[in-house]
Amino acid sequence: MGFESLLGNERLIENISRSISRGRISHFYLICGPAGSGKRTLAKLLGAAILCKGENKPCGVCPACRKALGSGHPDLITIDEPEKKTVSVDLIRQARADIYIQPNEADRKIYVFPRAQDMGIPSQNALLKVLEEPPAYGVFILLTDNPEKLLPTVRSRCTELSLSALPDHALRKKLQEAYPQASSDMLQAAISRSGGFLGQALSILEEGSDLPVQTEAFLKAFAARNTYALLQVLVPMEKWKRDQLIPILQQWTAFLEGALVYRSGVGAATPMAQELTAGRSAQELMTAIRHLQKSIEYAQGNVSPAAICGYLQWALR
Repeated sequence: MGFESLLGNERLIENISRSISRGRISHFYLICGPAGSGKRTLAKLLGAAILCKGENKPCGVCPACRKALGSGHPDLITIDEPEKKTVSVDLIRQARADIYIQPNEADRKIYVFPRAQDMGIPSQNALLKVLEEPPAYGVFILLTDNPEKLLPTVRSRCTELSLSALPDHALRKKLQEAYPQASSDMLQAAISRSGGFLGQALSILEEGSDLPVQTEAFLKAFAARNTYALLQVLVPMEKWKRDQLIPILQQWTAFLEGALVYRSGVGAATPMAQELTAGRSAQELMTAIRHLQKSIEYAQGNVSPAAICGYLQWALR
């Protein structure tokens, strides 16, 4: 498993491979691209290539590569707290202190920051202190979907790697492999809505399969303007916990947004999007999306699920 496992971005991969083969490894990399563009894949491959003991880096077969690609290398460290909205300054300080401890078994010690855009100013300033004078063996790989959120002093110290969209033919091939049952129209709609990024296209197609019972029932009730059916969905959810409720509300929002996109002239990735647009106007979809977004904010702000479901029973009737 080498860089060829990252689809597209041939020029970028060529430049990275050439630099690593010549021993020119940066202390700081900034991988940029929207959600689903392959940032995490590239970060893992880049880390493996830097640690690789084989010839064509990453060779994928040496012990260092196998550990790095399997998330088991002691010198490839991820800095994140996924359950929190921001990357705290304390987490950065811990990483900053750890970087001065020699690598366990490799010549380099690599730190990956999956959500660089979620580092606040204090966290970025804490990171900047080590970026200014890193140890010779230290490598930092920052991932972001919004490089503008990073301080200029941080960005200026990084080698920026920007991921680009895939051509339609390459994207269609991968989608057909992943979803052989999907129709040509569904594939084209996913390609159009994804902006050319595989992860986003897969997520769009995934929305149309293996839906939670509540999501399918909600979408059908909302599209049919069936208030009683809507109550049957929401009332049992009043007893849920907030961490169960939020993902479902986010999924409902995504479906309504997809239907709204379909109304704008872009193909629908799922039959449900077509059903929603047949039953609801653009204004009704926009209003429902706003109510769902407000409900998500309520849930994140510790409002009870019972109160949120009661609000939705009134707002979406």
